[in-house]
Amino acid sequence: SQDLKVVKISKFCETGETKPIIFIEANTHAREWITSAVATYIINELLCGTLQERLDQFDFYIVPVGNPDGYVYTHTESRTWRKTRSLNKGSECVGTDPNRNWDDHWMTGGSSVDPCSNVYAGTAAFSEVEIRSLAEYYKTIGNDVSFFLTLHSHGQMFLLPWGYTLDHIPDYDRYMEVAKNGAAALETVNGTKYTWGSIPETIYIASGGSLDWILGKFPNIRLALCAELRDTGKYGFLLPAHEILPTGEELVAALNNINYRDVLPIPGL
Repeated sequence: SQDLKVVKISKFCETGETKPIIFIEANTHAREWITSAVATYIINELLCGTLQERLDQFDFYIVPVGNPDGYVYTHTESRTWRKTRSLNKGSECVGTDPNRNWDDHWMTGGSSVDPCSNVYAGTAAFSEVEIRSLAEYYKTIGNDVSFFLTLHSHGQMFLLPWGYTLDHIPDYDRYMEVAKNGAAALETVNGTKYTWGSIPETIYIASGGSLDWILGKFPNIRLALCAELRDTGKYGFLLPAHEILPTGEELVAALNNINYRDVLPIPGL
């Protein structure tokens, strides 16, 4: 019943000028609080910090909380809840994994048919109202999106599509270079180390995710990545508040390291 909000940050928007879009989604999994905290830090940096100049070339669309009902539940009932809060017919178990519910190779690997599983993919692709709503919204702007970034935790990794297969994306080498350079820039802030690689080669097969869907649906996107934020397991999903600022600073350093000329759309595509 909670609203799912998108924040748009644009410069010179009164002129009606359209610019390429950088889209950032966070808190798809309810318990990953650090992701929405970092999303709001990025918003602050766009408004009055080191990311301001990016608004000369791009519009930013940010979803701070992509699973609002689940997020509220982690504050009121169960801190480590992962899924949505939808009822599952015929089962006492509640919720679907929103990052297994996208209509891209749905239920082909790394997901479950068991409603009690944390990776339950739902009764069908887009069974979850949150994912249907996001997909419909993406369709209205997807052709203008140049860079898609989804935030998760934890593990300290930059992950590349595809999630559903060990096969590499066509632009794999360039993606790996971007991830490697981003990790190097991030490390200069606090010495925090990130690894990088494709989703299956770095963690596990995961089909039905937003990263695969948006790259498959809008193949002209220049970059689509997942950032798994702090930490590597000491606190896990229960990351303390004092970790928010350094985590945000690190990710902003990685974003500022990207050669944004390489993210701009290729003319004619």
